[in-house]
Formats: sequence, structure tokens, C-alpha cells
Amino acid sequence: MKDETKIIHTRSGRGPVETVNPPVERGSTVLLPTREILYGDGKVYGRMGLTVQRELEAALCILENAKHCRLTANGLQSIALALGAVLKSGDHVLVSDSIYGPSRRYCTRRLSAMGIMATRFNPLIGDGVEALIEDNTKAILLESPGSLTFDIMDTPAITKVAQANKLISLFDNTWGVGALHKPLDLGVDIVMQALTKYPVGHADAMGGAVLTNSARLANQIAMCSEDWGISLGPDDAYLALRGLRSLGTRLKQHEAGGYQIAKWLEARSEVDAVLHPGLASHPEHALWKRDFQGANGLFAFIMKATPEPALDKFLEAMQLFGMGFSWGGFESLLIPCDDQLDRIEGDRIHERAGPLIRVHVGLEDPNDLIDDLEQAFAAMKV
Repeated sequence: MKDETKIIHTRSGRGPVETVNPPVERGSTVLLPTREILYGDGKVYGRMGLTVQRELEAALCILENAKHCRLTANGLQSIALALGAVLKSGDHVLVSDSIYGPSRRYCTRRLSAMGIMATRFNPLIGDGVEALIEDNTKAILLESPGSLTFDIMDTPAITKVAQANKLISLFDNTWGVGALHKPLDLGVDIVMQALTKYPVGHADAMGGAVLTNSARLANQIAMCSEDWGISLGPDDAYLALRGLRSLGTRLKQHEAGGYQIAKWLEARSEVDAVLHPGLASHPEHALWKRDFQGANGLFAFIMKATPEPALDKFLEAMQLFGMGFSWGGFESLLIPCDDQLDRIEGDRIHERAGPLIRVHVGLEDPNDLIDDLEQAFAAMKV
């Protein structure tokens, strides 16, 4: 046997080795012993996922109280997959106006190109959403707290309307991450998550997930995923699974630091309002207490009227808070959001006094972060 042949055929039995973490199988081709298994298994190619993907799916099902999970390469892809699985040309979907910006863009730009119409609605509408249902409405897309503005929806009221009208309800639960909020328990049909955020937890990998308790919807999601060639690589799946192991511990620190800094900001003369649903000052605090099991480190605040040069001085003076998109990692982040805001008429965010700033409180000492904010506020006045 030539060396060229030997170097390829070096596989040996791995044996019954049991480790705490699952093996990361970087394999595209899966070798199978019989024709029957080759064409009958359904998990016969690396794109469908191997050991680490299966274990990640199982862990996410535990978090979300779900029976079925499908992984995607990122959070936006999980939104696209879920919508693609339940909508077809000629359908109509209702979309909460406070959802993640790229998700809203997908609904208004990509779905329309597919012959699917989307109507945005005020996230605080509650059961009033029923008035927006048309003959061809098939689904309602929700997210709570709302992206950037942290509105809290009356999810049970909306899911009751959806059920009464035989609509499929979909919910982006990235903020609630399953540990803080369980939309499937509130009547939601399909939940999506960006694993990129708190599950990964270290800002070094991306991933997404679509979960449901309906076998019928799970089958539709699986078929759409296979048709679109959607997958999550083993290394990213491993990082998400590893992150889940410490999720509970990290969330407690994010929550505590978030509360400390949010309360400190409420007392600042430069701040007009703090948008943290866990604070009693939040307009939907009662709904949040009813439906959520805790908070994390992501919230926003509205400055008083601030000239752009002063805002730039504030942002550029930051030493511990980085300015970058995404969140959920160990590092603290802070971004101005006015350039992203595109809300329908009547949204209360139009009445804001000054710039909207989103904050992610990481795992640093909160007092150090407060010192950083203090010196950045001071820099505005120089």
C-alpha cells in the first residue's frame, strides 16, 4: 500500500471514552455501513449536525421548555428560517415595530420580494392587534423587550388573539434567553434566539436556534432548513454549548451590574429616562414582573437634549465601555441608537428628549463602569 493511500486510511476505533464535554466532530462526510442507513437515517451528512449539535439542541430545549430545536448560523437566520417555514407567497404577517432592526428589514424587504406582505404594529397594542388581521394573515412576529426601546408586550393577550384566529405566533427571545423568559409557556408557537449573545457569552462565535413544541411546525422548520442548506458548524456549536454551562452564573452578574448602573443613571442630571423593564419607573414594569423571571445587563437610557459634539465627546471618552454592535459577552458596550430608530407614527420614542443610548453591562466591576460613565459625562462639558 502506497504512502498516499496509507495517510488517508488512518482511522481507528475511538472506543467508549466518556468526557464531560461532547466531541467536536469536524466532519462533512459520515461513513455508513449499509444502503438502508445511507438513505434512511436523515442524519447522514455533517450539515445536519453531529454529536455537539445534538447536545446543544437538547440543552436549548431544556431552557425554553421546548420539544424540538433547529440550529442556524446566526440569530437573523433563525428569524428567516422560522418565517420561511410558515409563510408562502400571498400570505400576510403582522410584525411588532420594536423587533430587531435587521429582522424588520428582512420582513419589509425580503419577504415582499417573495410575495409576502408585512404590516408593522405598535408593540403596546395588546389584543388590539386583532383589528389588523386580514383574510390572508398567517403569522404574528413578536419580540419583548423591544429592541433598542425595551417596550414590554402583553404576550399572553396577543397569543390568545393568534390562537383564536388560527395564526402562528413567533417570538424572538434573545433578551430572555430561555432562562429569563419562556414564551412557549405563554402560548407562543415558535421561539427564536441569537445564540451569539448570552449563550455563547464571550463575543467569539455566532449561532441561532428555532424552537417549538409542535411536531407539525418542527417538521416544516426542518424541511425549510434542509431546503435552504442551513447549518451551524461544530466549533460554533461547541462554544455555544460551553457558554450555556455558565449561563446562570453569568446572568446573575449581568443582572446585578445592570440594576446598579441603571439606578445610578436615573439619578444623573444628564439623563432624561432609563429604559430598564426591571425598574419600577418603566411603564410596563408590571407586565415584566408578571411574565419574566429576571433581567440581564441590556437596557437603554435617553439623554436630555444634547448637541452632537457633546454626544461625540461622551462616546469617545469611554475607556471601559466599547462602542460596537451585538451584546451578551463579558465586555461592556455602549452605542448611540438614533440612527437605527425607524418607528411608525404614534410610537412614544418619537417624544424622547435627546439621544437614545443602549448599554450592555458586562462582567466588570460595576463601580469601575460607573467611574467610566462619570468621567465620560464630565468630558461632555469640556
